Amino acid sequence: MNNLVEHYDVAVIGAGHAGCEASLAAARLGMETIVFTVSVDSIALMPCNPNIGGSSKGHLVKEIDALGGEMGKVIDQTFIQSKMLNKSKGPAVHSLRAQADKKNYSNTMRQVLENTDHLTIKQAEVTELIVEAGVVKGVKTYSGATYLCKAVVLCTGTYLKARCIYGDVSNYTGPNGLQAANYLTDSLRKNGVEMLRFKTGTPARIDKRTIDFSKMEEQKGDEKVVPFSFSTDPESVQIEQASCWLTYTNEKTHDIIRANLDRSPLYSGMIEGTGPRYCPSIEDKVVKFSDKPRHQVFIEPEGLNTNEMYVGGMSSSLPEDVQHEMYHSVPGLEHAKIVRNAYAIEYDCINPRQLQATLEFKNIKNLFSGGQFNGSSGYEEAAAQGLMAGINAALKIKGKELLVLDRSEAYIGVLIDDLVTKENHEPYRMMTSRAEYRLLLRQDNADLRLRKKGYEVGLISEEQYQDLLQKEKMIEEEMERVEKATVGTSSEVQELLEEYHSTPLTSGSTLGELIRRPELTYEILAPIDKNRPQLRYDIQEQVNINIKYDGYIRRQLKQVEQFKKLEKKQIPADIDYDQIKSLRIEAVQKLKMYQPMNIGQASRIAGVSPADVSVLLVYLGGK
Repeated sequence: MNNLVEHYDVAVIGAGHAGCEASLAAARLGMETIVFTVSVDSIALMPCNPNIGGSSKGHLVKEIDALGGEMGKVIDQTFIQSKMLNKSKGPAVHSLRAQADKKNYSNTMRQVLENTDHLTIKQAEVTELIVEAGVVKGVKTYSGATYLCKAVVLCTGTYLKARCIYGDVSNYTGPNGLQAANYLTDSLRKNGVEMLRFKTGTPARIDKRTIDFSKMEEQKGDEKVVPFSFSTDPESVQIEQASCWLTYTNEKTHDIIRANLDRSPLYSGMIEGTGPRYCPSIEDKVVKFSDKPRHQVFIEPEGLNTNEMYVGGMSSSLPEDVQHEMYHSVPGLEHAKIVRNAYAIEYDCINPRQLQATLEFKNIKNLFSGGQFNGSSGYEEAAAQGLMAGINAALKIKGKELLVLDRSEAYIGVLIDDLVTKENHEPYRMMTSRAEYRLLLRQDNADLRLRKKGYEVGLISEEQYQDLLQKEKMIEEEMERVEKATVGTSSEVQELLEEYHSTPLTSGSTLGELIRRPELTYEILAPIDKNRPQLRYDIQEQVNINIKYDGYIRRQLKQVEQFKKLEKKQIPADIDYDQIKSLRIEAVQKLKMYQPMNIGQASRIAGVSPADVSVLLVYLGGK
């Protein structure tokens, strides 16, 4: 019998991207924190694609950083290629994406954890939650040790009862062959937690020396790299970058896949878990998009000190012999040697409707949850939830008001709101199209939106906060100046307009009016702006966007005003929906199931109609 008993404020279970952010946030807020991992070598592991960011995910990383999280800082130190995606479109969908040196990223994050005050790392498998009268009191490990604490954050990722599968090969291991966590699920179920079975997958890794790059298109990084973190010196990220490569599948590849679908565990019924719709396996793509003659395949380095290359776009769970044939049919991969086979991974996660918007369980007090365990996919989604869960665990212990970001404030708000109010039948992935106020929630203004909240919580320093206030002042002053500054019809002005195919001026104009022309920008107008002050790039960018999109921004701010009215209308925790006449039966069932905190949240629940919302408003207004 193991009599070891230790005491902590917060216990975080799992040290992936969610667990790292959760444990750092709690420890930095002064909580004595312990983070458990099945292997210290798997801290901040990237078991799938070694990149951070991408469409909408880049927004999440910027928001994590603005609130005082760590992911943006670590990727700025360990990236090997960086690109701003969607540059040909408007600023709302610009998204930063960086290829990481996988091992360096993991090691760097581990060093941050190891050198953070109030934070203890423990290699152990947590097997049991200690819950008394609906309140979590601690955890027990496989060895029988007891860790009593005031709050627990679950960040188990894809490790719970994990099973890796390709063909008829099935191993009960976590990602990358690491140990699975096989006992905690039973403890969660005993405490009334509803579990789901999801799956995700990863492609093969191949030996760089066996690739013929002459048959592929080289993909280089941006000439001017934009950092993820608002604290990173932009000059420090202007480095020599590694190349990625683009090739394509073809009809031969698709024929090989179709001929072997009966051997795919996805189609034979061997895999029970539900996979992510927006990150499908190559088998799924070939079946669901049968009209497409080819699919993109990105060959990406896993790091600077390894020859392993990631085959992006070709995750699979086909048998080993079929994988060889399939990959060899792709131009440039005819003689590729597979270092690690592609596989699918099944794992236990929760139905996130059991969580409040604070990421605390509704039925178990002081138990929080973050990351893929909440039914999401992706490193960035995980880190965002881990950060919020860690912050709120600390705030709960301190007796302070918990932090909830709404849909008009952050992509993090959209992510969590979608998880806790919408039916989740597959791993949830963040997308720009999910954010209805995305013109306001750009990645470039994440600090202006959220730095103050990070400061109020205690994760942003006084110095960082003063820098933010100074930045706000400079943006405001420059916008005011530009709106008033006039230019005439001089030859210099007309020549510049002609160069950018812009209509010549017949009378004077303000610089603001010129910036609003689609073909012109604040930067382009520099030669004719004689009184322009020397400003940092990020300030110039805000001036340009705020002036150029002024009309659209005002319209969205009006929509947000209406949205806030519904969010402010609180629903009492003890409301009895059965007593509200005129509410449809389905609405009553759904409202009882989700227990929304306010009318806004209630209106987003599937099965609650606008008419039901009106009934609720009348009922609450009459109380």
